[in-house]
Amino acid sequence: MKKILILLAAVTLTACGTQKTATTASTTKTSMENKVDEVTKELPTMDATTSYLKDASGNLSGEVQKDAFMQAPFDKWFNSRLAAYQPDQESIDGLKVALVDIEIRAYMGTWCGDSKREVPQFYHILEAAYYDLDKVTMIAVDRSKSKPTDLVSGYDVKRVPTFIFYRDGKEIGRYVERPRESLEKDMLKIVTGQEYKHSYDN
Repeated sequence: MKKILILLAAVTLTACGTQKTATTASTTKTSMENKVDEVTKELPTMDATTSYLKDASGNLSGEVQKDAFMQAPFDKWFNSRLAAYQPDQESIDGLKVALVDIEIRAYMGTWCGDSKREVPQFYHILEAAYYDLDKVTMIAVDRSKSKPTDLVSGYDVKRVPTFIFYRDGKEIGRYVERPRESLEKDMLKIVTGQEYKHSYDN
């Protein structure tokens, strides 16, 4: 009888230990899940309708192509401004030649009024100059202009839009936020090596 009581006590203690471990594991798992959920909320998610990443506010995030702006809800500001812009033809003629050996890295925000104004004009100018859009790397950033970190870090982007022009892999100039004269005239000055300072370079 004494042996049976000892055996029952051992089983009871073992069961409590298992329950405590299970409870601790469950609590830990819940705590970890909460942390994961918090981090996940800040990560961009893939929009199934556009195949582009969007942040929690619905703004584009990361590398995008022109067609991203032609889909809802961005088409409301992009399409009409793309069609309506009338660039200076003399500047366009100059850009047809001067852009041939140029690559462009562009930063914008779909939350930004300046980007909504300049980016449609930017694409209109490039297409009018018969520029190969595959040589444009367009990156949508967050309001801090610091994310996505791997695409922004090292490029000194303080305002958007920022269009950075490269020849042979070296930056030759950049257009920042708004024009000195007009977007196409500013671009032509940059790529032809004329004296040019962007709007915040005094």
